[in-house]
Order: sequence, then structure tokens, then C-alpha cells
Amino acid sequence: TNNDETRLPDGKLRPCPNSPNCVCSEYEDREYWIEPLPFSGEANAAWQRLTGILRNCPRTKIVTETADYIEARVKTRILRFEDVLEFRLNRAANQIHVRSASRVGNSDLGTNRRRIETLRRLFREE
Repeated sequence: TNNDETRLPDGKLRPCPNSPNCVCSEYEDREYWIEPLPFSGEANAAWQRLTGILRNCPRTKIVTETADYIEARVKTRILRFEDVLEFRLNRAANQIHVRSASRVGNSDLGTNRRRIETLRRLFREE
């Protein structure tokens, strides 16, 4: 779809804004960098594993899902802000790139980083 152009400029997830409420695995030189999710074995199986985990996460809803891109919305527990989670499957490198960003406010007190680390743990354990 043409919509992927806006979500994946140059085929990558968008960089984080300059506010400390976002992490992204596509830009190693930035302070918001976080490691992508590595996988071994079949890429489609890893992708299905990820979508399964997301479907079981509380307050999380997948809004866009293609063969190599997912956008999900996560409502924060207390204030019910909606954060945006994005994933890009890199089949060649056996990894899934991640971006987690708050849509409201400035600092997230590390929420987005913790969310990805929790997902990483679930993804590893699956």
C-alpha cells in the first residue's frame, strides 16, 4: 500500500522526535536507540509469534498489519494515553525492528523502553 511510504520513509521506521518519550531500533547513533528483536528460523513464524504476543497484551490493539509492518496502539494504564508501537520485519537480517512512542507529553519515565524489553522477553520465551 502507498501508506507504507509515510510509515516507512526510506524503508525504515521513522526516527524518534527529540522528546524523551520514544525508542527505536533503526538508528544506532541516537540516544533513543534500542536493540531490535532477533530471531532464528523462519521469518514468517517469528512475525506470527510477534502478532500473537501483541494480541494477548493488555490494552493493545493492532491497527495495521502487513507482511512486514505492524502498527499497534497501546493505552497507558492510568491516564489512558495512546502510545504507538511499530514493527518492521527485516527478513535478510533475521530481526524485527521496533519503535515505541508516546503520542502525548514529553517524558515517558522509561515506559516505552520497558514495554519493548517486556515484549523482547515474551518473544524470546515463546
